[in-house]
Amino acid sequence: MTAALPIPNRDARRLWLWTNGLSTAPTGPLDVMGVIRRLGFVQIDTIRNVTRAHNHILWSRNQNYREGMLWPRLGRDRAIFEHFTHDASLIPMDFLPFWQRQFQRLGAKVASHEWYQSGLARDQITAIRARISQEGALSTHAFETKAQSREMWARPLHKKALDQMWYAGELATCHRENFVKFYDLAERVFPAALREGPPDHEQVEWLCRAALDRLSIGTIGEVQRFWEAMSATEARTWRESARDLVPVEIEGADGRSIAALAAPDIETRLAMAPAPTTRLRLLNPFDPAVRDRSRLERLFGFDYRNEMFVPAAKRRWGYYVYPLLEGDRFVGRIEVKADRRENLMRVTGFWPEPEVKWPASRYDKLDAELRRFARLAQITRVTWATPERKGAIEC
Repeated sequence: MTAALPIPNRDARRLWLWTNGLSTAPTGPLDVMGVIRRLGFVQIDTIRNVTRAHNHILWSRNQNYREGMLWPRLGRDRAIFEHFTHDASLIPMDFLPFWQRQFQRLGAKVASHEWYQSGLARDQITAIRARISQEGALSTHAFETKAQSREMWARPLHKKALDQMWYAGELATCHRENFVKFYDLAERVFPAALREGPPDHEQVEWLCRAALDRLSIGTIGEVQRFWEAMSATEARTWRESARDLVPVEIEGADGRSIAALAAPDIETRLAMAPAPTTRLRLLNPFDPAVRDRSRLERLFGFDYRNEMFVPAAKRRWGYYVYPLLEGDRFVGRIEVKADRRENLMRVTGFWPEPEVKWPASRYDKLDAELRRFARLAQITRVTWATPERKGAIEC
């Protein structure tokens, strides 16, 4: 057996940030589709604390990005499609042939629910499909059935039917208006040449290799969870058949190493990956660089949790808290809230990492990033309202 390649922790961090497009200053010509392809997908989210997650993720890679630049790629260009990875995401359209198994998996999962087995479900699905076929794209607002209660499981009947057809790939998101999703028949949205996929084992092969390409190094569990489009057993079976993967030992932030896999060109990647920029960067909670919290803590020693759905009294930090990255380490976290009517962005919480000193020069770098972030939301006033600091930042 080939001896495992040791990868020191600093090299692992450097490689991960480069793989995620976070090594260099986020400037230069903007290529939105190039960023999405490099990441594999971009998660979308309803919460607009300052700006929605998909805008922030793209802006973090190139700060020439502005709100509104993404959706034409979905509705006008058909360059991306929307479906479910670990969450609702936008995926390059030419990946569609390898997504057929995900339509089947998620469609079957939803179809197994008790509601779907009822005659009422079949009636709803038939009626909705007929309306969309005759009238064209419709949003959920075009239907009038009401929820049975406020619980998530008690969604309106039409929403359950739309979800079933969307997960199964029978309906597709054709565009969004003010973030409202419009559904159309999949054959009207997806190019005919891309609607047929290769054999299932070839889809698994492509998905696993595409995941490892976007991880550079990772465990088989991390490969499986990247797309969430296969079972752990399927991922392990692929691993056993893949002969060109490189075994590695990745040193964690705590000095302990774990066995993992690497892309075949791992040594070239390690040589190519530059030292990350020293710019201080404010990342989104759903950014792919921090999405896997276990991997984040293992590589960077940064304990980060999303507390949006944690009761306020039980939060360690705050509602919508942004990790702060400087160079190859996380130096703190910050809570920021925008009020667009008042043309104001407020810093409402700030938590430096233990043992990270914050001299005036580091605060200056953070203030510069806050000004840049405010401009993304077309806001020109930034204030601090925390015990550590108070007052306005000149924009």
